[in-house]
Amino acid sequence: MKNKPCVYILSCKDGTLYTGWTNDFEKRLATHNSGKGAKYTRGRLPVTPVYLEFLPDKIAATRREAAIKKLPLKKKRQLIASTQNQLHSKGSGV
Repeated sequence: MKNKPCVYILSCKDGTLYTGWTNDFEKRLATHNSGKGAKYTRGRLPVTPVYLEFLPDKIAATRREAAIKKLPLKKKRQLIASTQNQLHSKGSGV
């Protein structure tokens, strides 16, 4: 979904997780996988989306990203498995 702020978690090739936010998830995912995304993901390609959460605006997305980044790995994995993960919902547009 273009122009819709969201927070996402990517699973990297080495098994680590990367959290970010964007207004265009499909474009950002393509940028990560092209090696032109975040420095963290460049050496850990390919990356696979494992979590997606749409938010009302950029401020909410950046705050949610910061909150997720502070979570311990166990809580991130619970979030990925939760019903809050919009990758698992119908009509997510991804």
